[in-house]
Amino acid sequence: MADRSVSALLCALFLAIFHHAGGEIVKGSVQLNSGVFDKIIGKHRVVLVKFDETYPYGEKQDQFKKVAEASLSQPDLLVTEVQIADYGDKDNSDLAERFSVVKEDFPVYKLFIQGKPEPVQFTGDGKASDTADKVKKFIMKESGLWLGLPACLEEFDKLVSDFVKASKDARGAILQKAEDRAKSLTKEADKESAEVYIKTMKKVVEKGDDFIKTEIERVEKLKDGKVSDKKKEQLGSRLNILSSFEMRLKDEL
Repeated sequence: MADRSVSALLCALFLAIFHHAGGEIVKGSVQLNSGVFDKIIGKHRVVLVKFDETYPYGEKQDQFKKVAEASLSQPDLLVTEVQIADYGDKDNSDLAERFSVVKEDFPVYKLFIQGKPEPVQFTGDGKASDTADKVKKFIMKESGLWLGLPACLEEFDKLVSDFVKASKDARGAILQKAEDRAKSLTKEADKESAEVYIKTMKKVVEKGDDFIKTEIERVEKLKDGKVSDKKKEQLGSRLNILSSFEMRLKDEL
């Protein structure tokens, strides 16, 4: 009986501490509420808002943490969270109603960009385990800001942007720039990534822009197959670099 009482007391103490702290602190993220929402949103160029339940946890929250951490290197992006209560005073329920957010869809990501009257909603789906990369790609596509996906290099992503915009005759010069830049890289991982960028550019020059779509489909099929964890990681890195081409090609359509 005494043991049960002690357990109950410890549980109550934990919940009290957790409630007092407002839940877990997420590095790189700011919690917003109805009182400060518009003040914060209006002062930043790009704001990602995650609307969610109170005290979110689990795989979906872990994915959010990865997005928040990635934002630390991007000064023009603020990552935030609005926790919506459906009990008591129903904190922030007015924000949920204002932005047509329902708890059945939690977590809901919306991107607020200065100069645009309405936020853009993330509509990605699929496995929770790859949500972070999908959200980062969404942010890059909609805002033009750069966020480092695994294996991607900022300088080479900029070359990709120039590459897809260039005429067929001019693409060779940009490919040469990439090859010259790759020679000065010192980190082995960066060299490997640069090689993927260069090989992809060469294939696009040879086969045209449609190569990107077919190659993504091929690599995704391989990644979903029976391959080792190391090979799966390598294929994931290749997909991230291919997605850099894909996003920028879509921007040109």
